[in-house]
Amino acid sequence: MKTAKSLLAATSIAVLSFGSAAFADTKETVQVFYDLLSNPGSETETAAFVEVTADNWESIGDYSGKNKTRDAFLGQMGGFAQLIPDLDWAVQDMHVAGDFVTVRSRATGTPVAPFFGVDGEGRSFDILTIDIHELSDGKIIRTHHVEDWASALQQLSGK
Repeated sequence: MKTAKSLLAATSIAVLSFGSAAFADTKETVQVFYDLLSNPGSETETAAFVEVTADNWESIGDYSGKNKTRDAFLGQMGGFAQLIPDLDWAVQDMHVAGDFVTVRSRATGTPVAPFFGVDGEGRSFDILTIDIHELSDGKIIRTHHVEDWASALQQLSGK
């Protein structure tokens, strides 16, 4: 009986250890997305992003049906690098549930030119963002995202 309990305990520890390692790997994979957002002009971060996303990865930010492909998203990041050179996308909380990772983050930056038609005159923004990443076989296949750009524009306009 004592041997069976020891075996059961050892098996439980091994399963929990494996689960913790997989959980950590998933978080590290998703963190690459935010490393790119905080360094949108970096070739190193771009290559890492390509490595952790599926070839057919989609960025879904609304219900228009016009999802961004990985290439379109990377093109947008190049524009962000020029427009908001100090962009920082800080993860504040990450929750893993199966193949889904929900992230609450904070985006800050100071545009150097008009942003969505608003000349911020050197002002910065600080907004809340929520993302849901879907993974398959260790790669991100889809990202749903919501950013509070209305608050960013309000902050930039000084109102």
